[in-house]
Amino acid sequence: MISTSLRRAAVPGIAALALALSACGAANEQATADGEGGGLSGTLNGGGASSQEAAQNAWRAGFQQDNPNVTVNYDPTGSGGGREGFVSGGFAFAGSDSYLNDDDGELTAATERCTTPPIEIPDYVSPIAVIFNVDGVDELNLTPETIAGIFNNEITRWDDPAIAETNPDADLPDAAISAVHRSDESGTTGNFTHYLSVVAPDAWPHGEVEEWPLKAGEAANQTSGVVTAVGNGRNSIGYADASQAGDLGRAKVQVGDDFVGPTAEAAAKILEVSPRVKDRDPHSMVFDLDYETDEAGVYPIVLTSYLMACGTYEDAETAELVKGYLTYILSDEGQATAQENAGSAPLAPALAEEAQGYVDEITAG
Repeated sequence: MISTSLRRAAVPGIAALALALSACGAANEQATADGEGGGLSGTLNGGGASSQEAAQNAWRAGFQQDNPNVTVNYDPTGSGGGREGFVSGGFAFAGSDSYLNDDDGELTAATERCTTPPIEIPDYVSPIAVIFNVDGVDELNLTPETIAGIFNNEITRWDDPAIAETNPDADLPDAAISAVHRSDESGTTGNFTHYLSVVAPDAWPHGEVEEWPLKAGEAANQTSGVVTAVGNGRNSIGYADASQAGDLGRAKVQVGDDFVGPTAEAAAKILEVSPRVKDRDPHSMVFDLDYETDEAGVYPIVLTSYLMACGTYEDAETAELVKGYLTYILSDEGQATAQENAGSAPLAPALAEEAQGYVDEITAG
């Protein structure tokens, strides 16, 4: 029996998650010893996008509270590591900021591992913030071309005319820009560079890449590393999941005639104006994001993160654990937990219902 009760109690905050997870672990040990607790039991191993880490910690805590005989592990190896672990069978499920593709045989390999095309469902929608730490600057408006020029090492000083033009009231310093990028293979990098390649192809000629293509700038490992590097640096700029940006400045990005900030609500709107990727299996709910939209109130640099799972697993325990955990994530409670603890936008009800239909089909073969 899968427990997906919608508790009315307040969702625990980030500060309480470590205690909640520890308590769940202790409860799990006691429940196992006593033979009591929820209907599910066992250990479920997953991993992938570090952008999902805060949300995954919240989901693990909530799910294990409902199912004290279960331990869920999530290793934030990055999106590339998550997809590799899923394809190899090391992870029963994975989180990734980029969907599986066959440019390097990923989708074919995942289909072979699962024996049928894998399930890919959106679970986490969050803006990728252009974060900054600049002397004397609290607000920053940037055009797509300016962002591309900064990260392509063509705009190298904060008082450059391209930055000054959209920030006439800012006291921009006469200082070098320290641009921070991910050092690891990253779905966040993939989404960020995809955006730049679409909206500013002349200023960003490198295309969509998950591994940073330039030697210029400062490299930092995983989302937390970029945030730390920008925070500890001086006159620094980087890109990271907005939910993990802390107190750093977050640039507003030009969309049409307006500059839009990276709120969860503004990010979620892009799915409403974006089509699905063509020629995919129906179990693959992946989007071709409309980065060039002029729709009011849409923040375009978005991380739409996916969960990947098999429709069929070799053993019933794994099938039930994956099915139960993904059901919790898609539930109203799970989405509210992620919003509270990770700042993500809840999935639209119709999307969550469609995704749940595919999760309901998970079985053991």
